[in-house]
Amino acid sequence: MMTDEQLVWRRLSSHEGPELPLFRVRFDDMEHPGSRQVFSRLVLQSVDWVNLVALTEPGESVMVRQYRFGVGYPTLETPGGMVDPGENSLAAAQRELAEETGYTGGNWRYLGAVEPNPAIHDHLCHHWLAEGVVRTRNQTPGDGEQIRVELLGEDALRSAVQDGTIKHVLALSALSRVFDLWPRPFVQDTRIGSKN
Repeated sequence: MMTDEQLVWRRLSSHEGPELPLFRVRFDDMEHPGSRQVFSRLVLQSVDWVNLVALTEPGESVMVRQYRFGVGYPTLETPGGMVDPGENSLAAAQRELAEETGYTGGNWRYLGAVEPNPAIHDHLCHHWLAEGVVRTRNQTPGDGEQIRVELLGEDALRSAVQDGTIKHVLALSALSRVFDLWPRPFVQDTRIGSKN
């Protein structure tokens, strides 16, 4: 069996790519640990992200629906966004919840972090749970956002996951740390979410 050291690729050089709105592009020339062949690999550099599960006092999940350009339709997901420079993930989660939904307050607990796509991303997405949030203000989404808030009870949330309405992987990751979402094994119709 290979050791971890035998899996590590050696970086020979790096150069910056074009500027993108949400990422800094970097290309690394990496040496294969076995063959010593050199491959150019894309890395999308970003600040950390946050994604949160916010529950009202009656236990409804505060969800957001917004248009997502990658898939070309509105998706239902948990609130979240990017950690601003100098901000910690809790402050970012609280800010994003208030901006996107108008909900604030509650008791906050850290649910850990995930790597959104370690094949090409260099950052983490931190998950938070806020219990007992209350709507205290109007939404203040960013200039590039149009968001509808939806409140879902646990049964409706579980149905939305199981029928494929909620497919956003970071939302599913955060929600699965709070709710038992899927029967085991989870089997879904392969036609759901197909681009064909």
